[in-house]
Amino acid sequence: MAVGLRSRFESVKEKIRLHGDEAQHEQTDQWSNRDLIPLPPGRRTWGWFHYFGFWTLSSLNIANWQTPNSFLTQGLSVSQSMAIIVIGRALIAAFATLIAWCGLKFHIGFTVQNRYTWGMRASYIPLLQRILLNFIWNAIQVWNGGRLAAVCITAIWPSFAKMPNFLPESLPATGDQFVGFIVFWCLSTPFLWIRPERFYMPFLFTSCYSALGMLAIMIWALSTAKGVGPLLNTGAAVPEGSQWNISWLIMAGINQTVGGVAAGITNGSDFSRYARNWRAYVIGTMTSGWITGVLVCLVGLVTTSASQKIYAAVYWNPPDLLMRMMENGDGSSAARAGVFFLAFGFGLSSMFENICGNAVAGGIDLAGLWPRYINIRRGAIITFVAAWIVQPWQLVNRATTFIQVLSSFSVFLSPVIGLMAVDFYLLRQRRIRITHLYAQTNSSYWYWNGVNWRAIISWVCGWIPTIGGLVVTVNQDTNAPRALFQLYFMAFFIGFFTSAIIFFILNKLFPVAGLGEYDEVDVYGTFTKKEAERLGIMPLELQTDSYDSGEPSLAQETIMKKE
Repeated sequence: MAVGLRSRFESVKEKIRLHGDEAQHEQTDQWSNRDLIPLPPGRRTWGWFHYFGFWTLSSLNIANWQTPNSFLTQGLSVSQSMAIIVIGRALIAAFATLIAWCGLKFHIGFTVQNRYTWGMRASYIPLLQRILLNFIWNAIQVWNGGRLAAVCITAIWPSFAKMPNFLPESLPATGDQFVGFIVFWCLSTPFLWIRPERFYMPFLFTSCYSALGMLAIMIWALSTAKGVGPLLNTGAAVPEGSQWNISWLIMAGINQTVGGVAAGITNGSDFSRYARNWRAYVIGTMTSGWITGVLVCLVGLVTTSASQKIYAAVYWNPPDLLMRMMENGDGSSAARAGVFFLAFGFGLSSMFENICGNAVAGGIDLAGLWPRYINIRRGAIITFVAAWIVQPWQLVNRATTFIQVLSSFSVFLSPVIGLMAVDFYLLRQRRIRITHLYAQTNSSYWYWNGVNWRAIISWVCGWIPTIGGLVVTVNQDTNAPRALFQLYFMAFFIGFFTSAIIFFILNKLFPVAGLGEYDEVDVYGTFTKKEAERLGIMPLELQTDSYDSGEPSLAQETIMKKE
């Protein structure tokens, strides 16, 4: 019986195991599968508009719309708040490009990129951090998207907002919110089957529709209010007794803006590797990641200010404003129709931002854990199903402290970014051995049992100075030493530079083998002929001279060593 069960188990394992096209170097093993290998030219389909759409989706969302609110409530003026956003978004675009360059040059993603810094096994440390964040933020994004779905349903059937709550009182959610969550989750799921190479049309439609929707709601608010309203003229008004002056509040705001997207910065190469060329990534990132990000904040500020003049109340949250616009479903049919199309636009941007930034990214990260059985699509489905296990209604409505900790996770991620930058640019001089990233034996990146202790020490040193500030901020301990808060207000930059400097010093004191080395042969067929010439790498198909002589070519020798 035991033999029969084992045989069935092995049969099931073989059925679910991934199989790639060996002729296309898509081997599947402990370190590799089709979605982890360096992308060949035929799969690099993203032009500048793909990246414009990618960053537009991360900008055309509720969180970015509400960004000015967090600074205004601290007592900063409108001009100071917008200055924070302009500087912060510029830094985001700069850091994103800095980290994504490895993917642009060698066409590998975050999962593989960390192997040469941390070691083959220790690379699971940053990988597991991102998987945790992907699971949780995906669930929260689906819940928030469910609120927009509930607005759309209310616009069609006004009685929906007044439905009796069929959930138990112990559950911190209402029936209409839960139905909206289910609808949003179900509508999002089919799009998980779209491969990243084919994201052009979703990006195009969603970006255009959502942008027009946001402009429409701003124009409506300005027209109805006959002006911008009082909020736009808010001056600096730091509360009396505050221990922080305007300079420290601005510093904290810039840190918050950049740190808020640290998770997206770390895995920039997951998407930059799809670029046709580096110009496509840079143009799309700078025009949308920076400019569009600033404009959305401005549109949100202007719309909120005008709506304050209309309703004598401040509505920073778009779902709340949309419900108010149609009188919670009791408004006219014209008002409900307008609200439906506006909510649909917000919902679309939330949906595809979540699919791309959390589900697909989560799929890539999970593929790095179990390459034999998980590819991007399976990993994205697992991430999406995990939303039910995470139970976002509990997190959003009860675990506010937990959400605050997650929002401050850049304390741990900025040191990772610092390691990635200093290793790639200064220590390795932008040269890596691709074949060694997929091999356990004879790999320069195996270090000590697959662990580079230099990276672990440097990473810990990066977050130790700021972890205290995170704790006292979350606990709202106003009596804590002032220095803890000051360090926390600069957490992203302290973590980045501290880890980078310590890692650089440790590598100079304790050098590792293979720094600056690279493959002489393009074993994976990764580069175009022009790229190979620029890098000084021999294309695999050109290794024909030795075939006639009967001697193994350099390509064959490299492959045999890898095997």
